[in-house]
Parts: sequence; structure tokens; C-alpha cells
Amino acid sequence: QHYNTQDEDNTAIFNSIKKLSITIQDEDNTALFNFIWHPSGKCERVYSCVDSRTTYTSLFQAQCPIFAEGGIADATVEVETAPIQGMRPGTSGLRKKVEVWSDTQNYVENFVQSLLDTAKQRDPTGKIDTLIVAGDGRYYNNEAMQRIFRVCAGNGVNKVLVPKGGIMSTPAVSAAIRDLDGGFVQGAIVLTASHNPGGPREDFGIKYNEGLGQPAGEEFTEAEVSENCTLVLESVFLSFCILFTYNLWRMTEVWNLCPTVRVTGGPDVNLNADIGTTFQITPSSLVVIIDPFEVYINSLKSCFDFDMLRSFWSRNDVSILFDGMHGAGGPFARRLLIEELGMSEDALMRCNPLPDFGGCHPDPNLTYADELVKKMGMAPDGSADESIKDLTVLPTLGAANDGDGDRNMIAGSQFFVTPSDSLALICDNWEAIPHFAQRGGPNGVARSMPSSAALDVVAQARSIPLFITPTGWKFFGNLMSSKELFDGKDYTPFLCGEESFGTGSDHIREKDGLWAVLAWMSIIANANKDVPANEPVVTVKDIVKKHWKKYGRHFYCRYDYEGVESGAADTLVDRIRELFVDGNIAENAPSDNTGIDLIHAEEFAYEDPVDGSKTSKQGLVLQFKNSLGDTSRVVFRLSGTGSSGATIRMYLEQYEKDSTKHDESAPIALRALADRAISLVAMQEITGREKPTVIT
Repeated sequence: QHYNTQDEDNTAIFNSIKKLSITIQDEDNTALFNFIWHPSGKCERVYSCVDSRTTYTSLFQAQCPIFAEGGIADATVEVETAPIQGMRPGTSGLRKKVEVWSDTQNYVENFVQSLLDTAKQRDPTGKIDTLIVAGDGRYYNNEAMQRIFRVCAGNGVNKVLVPKGGIMSTPAVSAAIRDLDGGFVQGAIVLTASHNPGGPREDFGIKYNEGLGQPAGEEFTEAEVSENCTLVLESVFLSFCILFTYNLWRMTEVWNLCPTVRVTGGPDVNLNADIGTTFQITPSSLVVIIDPFEVYINSLKSCFDFDMLRSFWSRNDVSILFDGMHGAGGPFARRLLIEELGMSEDALMRCNPLPDFGGCHPDPNLTYADELVKKMGMAPDGSADESIKDLTVLPTLGAANDGDGDRNMIAGSQFFVTPSDSLALICDNWEAIPHFAQRGGPNGVARSMPSSAALDVVAQARSIPLFITPTGWKFFGNLMSSKELFDGKDYTPFLCGEESFGTGSDHIREKDGLWAVLAWMSIIANANKDVPANEPVVTVKDIVKKHWKKYGRHFYCRYDYEGVESGAADTLVDRIRELFVDGNIAENAPSDNTGIDLIHAEEFAYEDPVDGSKTSKQGLVLQFKNSLGDTSRVVFRLSGTGSSGATIRMYLEQYEKDSTKHDESAPIALRALADRAISLVAMQEITGREKPTVIT
């Protein structure tokens, strides 16, 4: 007993006790644990007196049942840790194979602790009180959530909001951060690997979204932290937390915990409990089950005219087919299209989330959304399937979501719309979208650098400020929040997108697959507003070809080389940089019989116009000219969204003004350019790949 008094009176001494030092011993009087207990019932710290820590649960149960039942919150065990390499977040969080997350000691806890430490430092209050924890439903989603709840409780997070079922699309999470709980949500831990495959041997990921709903930016993920940090877990069963001490040199170099430590015991939070159910993790921390849909659907209603859409799409001569790819977006599509807009179940396919996405790769492109491609009457390359004679059986609009619901693919009957063209068309048809029309059009538009310049010509023609950013939605977030976050110029309403099937606006701070679908539903409805019911409807193909005739066509496609050995991928990039960006093009890329000559090479770098931050090495750009004097572009970039190996992306673009040449399939039109670029960079020689994994 420790007394902070000189009083000799026993009663006075008892009343003045500040804390009790209690030691647990075995039958041989060997000290096992020592902890400091306050008369209030709070346990300040627990020290292990031995090396083995595998029996502390049973020791507390057997030796200290009163404390186990009474909930001695905040008791801690300090454990040394050692570093793990390779935990640097990519373009959107950290993605690894499931077994890395599940089988490595406290891997989830380490990474989440680093997120929380950095989040607390960046928050003006210096603490995190309210967070959302949600996932895309992939394999290991629910298990990881239970571990995250305990880390949050141990770090003093007062309220964790989790969607019923644990599943919530990424755009819905962004909307909820902005509007839920009175706007006091400070961020979200999102369990997703986006468009990557799921399953026991596939991918799992975690990322962090900040207080405006935006993905954590580079200043977050590159945060330098020099002071000693602590990893705090909450053991629900005994209701005391375990404190692991470690050094965090960089948020992106997260550390491994001592392998002798395991967190066991405790009932899990019932993720399928009724909305509004609360689970008290500690006296000061609870988990609340929330409605995943309401806030997000309301955000979409603020952007579009639901009454008009419900009326037009109830016509017998128009229809839609939406492919949820068994991802998180499926239930939201059902809520939107069926319950809100009154469509039939025939409008949906694969809209039930599955942990392995039904064995499919949930990436909405021509290769992986092949079922939708066939149902829309297209060949694998996006051209028309000439074997289909009765076009009336084909849907008017086809769309697909990825694993977490933020990406989109758009197609019409027998017609594929590239993401770059989709973005440009939405920009040019902003009058059909109330979010823009009510404020006189977009005040700013942006695209990622690898996306085609189709948006550029529209922005120039319509006098809209244009920004070209690196790949990653976080770069758009700064522009959208320029006024809100930095008290700078207001670019809202804002439209942005990237070639990797991402489109969105400033209604949230993430790309939004269903927002893009509603945008196209609105454009089609507007194009047909004066067309009588008995006349042929204006189709997606009609709308796009009219656009090309006005602005010209940017032929565009992407080659993906997935799972390339990392060393080979780095060698390829270094070769391009050395020979063409820094080297002599005339010597290293002489003319050949293709008539396609390399004329310029550069490496894209970006200075953020909002906060002045600089980002380098964001893609290698090769400019070509053919024998007719037409210019074209090829971009090489290593993707930051994979979980193992490397993905080399090659983006091809060629502008064509002549409308008589617009009907050719993009992969065919760009094949000669692709062959020339592949040969120049020695793709096959360096990677061993004879062909790409995906062409889209």
C-alpha cells in the first residue's frame, strides 16, 4: 500500500489511499504480475514479472475474479516489438494477402495503431472520439473488425460506428463521415482491397479516411513520428487493455509486435444486431450499429432528380442492367434502383456480397465484367457482337461496380464507353445533372494524368478550370476541399475522374460508382426528353458518337501486366528513365519501318495548387508522332493497388478528329502504337511476358 499522507489515523489513512500496488504470485510465491489499482476501480498499469505471457487470462480469472467481473479498464502489459518491413501504404491504404494479416502476430493491431496515432496528431483536438469502421465484405472482414474494435477502445475512442452486417461501400463511408452523428465523425477505418480479388488466399486491405470523408493524403501516410508510441488493445473478456510499446519511425514503416503476445477471449460484437444496438467495450468506449444506407442515399438525392429518373426509366422501351460483382455496392444498388427508383429485380445481377466475390475478380472492366459485356451484346474487346441480330432484347444502359463500390463501368447496347470518355461526356452534359445545373455548371474539373485528354478539350471549350493530377483520389480531395479545408478558392461543384473506372463529384470525397450510373441515367433521360414514346430512343452509342463528332475521338486503352516480379518491374522503369527521359532519344530510339517515332519523354511530377505539396515520379510519358504527323502518347506506371509483386500499366492514347475513322475498336486502332512502345522498352525481354494480363 502506498500512502500519500503523514496522518497516523487509520481511517484517515484509508480515505487518503491514492492507489494500491497488487502482486499476483503462484503457489511458490513467484511474482507473476504486478498492477496498480485505484479505489475508483480503475487499473492503471500491469507489469509482467515473467517472460511467458500466455497464462495471464486464466490467472486473472482464477486469482482476481472480482477484477475480472468488475471490469478493470486500462490495465496494461508492456511488450517490446521488432520491425516488419514492407508495410508501406500504396495509392489507397495497405493491401496484402489475407494470410499476412491473419497469421502474422498482431499485424492488424500494429497498422491500425499507426493510423490512430497519426490521426490523433493531425486532429485539432489531439484525440479521436468518434470513428466509423466498415468494410467491403471480403474474406477476413469481420475477424479484422473485432480486433480493430479493441484497438480503438484501448486508444480511448469513445464511439465506433459500424454498419449493420459490417458492409458499407467506400462512397457510403465517405458520405457518412461528412454527415452522420451531427458531423462529429472524425474519420473511418475502411477494410477494403477495392477491385482486388478476395478469398482465403487473396487480398485484404485497410485504409484511413479523414474528417471530410477524403482518403488519407500523402502528408498523412508519410508522417514522420519520432517519439515513442504505444499500441493499446482492449481485452473484452477481462475488460482490461494490453499496452504494447514500440518505436514508430514512420507511419509507413509499421512495426511488428513481440510474437509471444496474443490477444484472446471475449465475446465479439454482433455485426448483425439491429440498427441502434450498442455494445459497451469499456466503460468509456462503445460500438454502435448504424444504418449503412440512409446518409448515402440522401447524398445522391441531393445530386439528381429522382422523380424524373423514376418516370423516364419506367418506360417500356428503356432498361438498365447493373452488375454488383458480389461486392459492397450490390445492396446499395438494390436500395437505389429497386426501392427508390421502382425498377424490377431484373435490373440487377450479382448484387449479393460474397467474401470471395463469387470467385470473380471484382474489377469492372471488359475482361473481368465479361458476363455483363456479353449481356450488353459486346465482344470481349468492347465492339459489337455481330452475331446478335435482335437489338431490342439488349439493355439500354449497362453498368458495373467493383468490390467496394467506388468504381464503375458504363456501356450501352453493343457499345463500350471508356472511363475517360465517360468523364468528358458527363462534363459536357452537366445541364442534365441538377448538382451542376443548379449552380451554373462545374467550377472545376480534374483527371488523373494517365487518363486521356478527352476531358481537356471539353473543359477548354466550356471555359472550366482543369487540373491534371497524379493517380489517387486523395489528390482530387484537396481540390474539392480547397475552400472547406484551406480557405482557398472554391472549385465546387467539382467533377473528377480517372481512367481506372473512377468518377465522382464533390458530394462526397471518394469516387462513386453509383453516382456515375445516375449521371448516365440522367444524360440518357435528358437526351430523350423530346422523343415520343413510340419513337426509337437516343442510345448511349448515339450520345457518344455525337460527342466525338463535336470534339474528336481520343482512342484510348490500357495494358495491365499483373503480378510481375518486382525487380523486373523496377528494371523496366529504370530503363525507360535512363534511355528516354534522361538519355538521347535519337540514339536510343531510332526510327524504324513502323513510321511511329518517339519524339519526347518526361516523368510526371505534380505540385498541388491548394497546399503546395510536391509529388514526383508519377509516371513516364512517351510522346510519339506517326508518318502523317499525328501525335500519340504512351504512359508507363507501376500500380500502387496490388498486394504482391508489381503491376505494370501501359496507357495508350491517340487523338482522331476525322469522324469517318471513329468506329474502329480502340485496341485495334492502337495496336501498332502498343507494339512500338513494347518493343522500345523491351517489355518481353525484361518481364518475360508475351502479352498483357488485361487489355481494357
